[in-house]
Amino acid sequence: MPPPVAEPGQVVIDVDRVGVCGTDVELFTGAMSYLESGESSYPIRPGHEWCGVVSALGDGVDPSWLGRRVTGDTMIGCGHCRRCARGRHWVCESLRELGIRGLPGALAEQLAYPAEYLHSLPESVGIEAGAMVEPGGNALRSVTAAGVEAGDRLLVLGTGTIGLLAALFGRARGAEVHLLGLPAGLPWARELGFEDVWTRETLPALPWDGVIDATHAASSPALALDLIEPGRRIVYIGLSSTPSTIDTRSLVLRDVTAVGILGASAGLPGAIEAYAAGDVDPRPLVAATVGLEEIVDVFEGRRTYDGGPKVLVDPRR
Repeated sequence: MPPPVAEPGQVVIDVDRVGVCGTDVELFTGAMSYLESGESSYPIRPGHEWCGVVSALGDGVDPSWLGRRVTGDTMIGCGHCRRCARGRHWVCESLRELGIRGLPGALAEQLAYPAEYLHSLPESVGIEAGAMVEPGGNALRSVTAAGVEAGDRLLVLGTGTIGLLAALFGRARGAEVHLLGLPAGLPWARELGFEDVWTRETLPALPWDGVIDATHAASSPALALDLIEPGRRIVYIGLSSTPSTIDTRSLVLRDVTAVGILGASAGLPGAIEAYAAGDVDPRPLVAATVGLEEIVDVFEGRRTYDGGPKVLVDPRR
């Protein structure tokens, strides 16, 4: 690809790290639902979890951005539709998503990016944590939507990156956090200091004040509804490749609130703040950092390393 040029309102980023997300894998394998709907198409360059340094500015961009360490939003709105005007650009009528639809992603040495959606990274947020801000924003939004407070019992379904980050943010809020997952993922949770980790067969019959479904299982949404305490909240952030169903009679008669989370946008500042303060440390989730030459192996699931669920890419390695 030719080197990017900063158009008016844009910057060029020298990319330091990029996180590989399940969405990137689905784009590679062809399982991504946007490919069926026509919202995404090939060729596409993925990568929407990233950090880097601003190296060039387009016309109209504040000069103070030059040389700053940054990350940015995945969801890029048009800026003038009704939803954008009301502060919900992540559901813009003409939404573009970095590395997913409409905009080339960050899996490259450099990235052209709209300056309006940049977020500055403080010195206390290093390269690895900087690339984990986007999934952290998703996890933070999920915990906030679950409505749990100190002393509440939060159940997180799934021990992937989002599930583990949600558990970390829940613990930082003083919640009693439990995780439910497949046996292979439970050691990661224990390494993060979570003792209450379960499989479906061993899950205790406890009242759950909040449930976050961060899985890809079609059966999980109904399970979350079965488990949640009446009058409390379920958060759905995981998506299965096939439709999921829930019994809305149970939702209504038990006065349960169900919340869907799309994107990290509203959670990005809070994730950066939590990382900077040391309230949440995402770095133990990183199993390895690879170069671009190894990216196909990562997409195809050929792991030659142990550790957490997240793989980062150094595009200049």
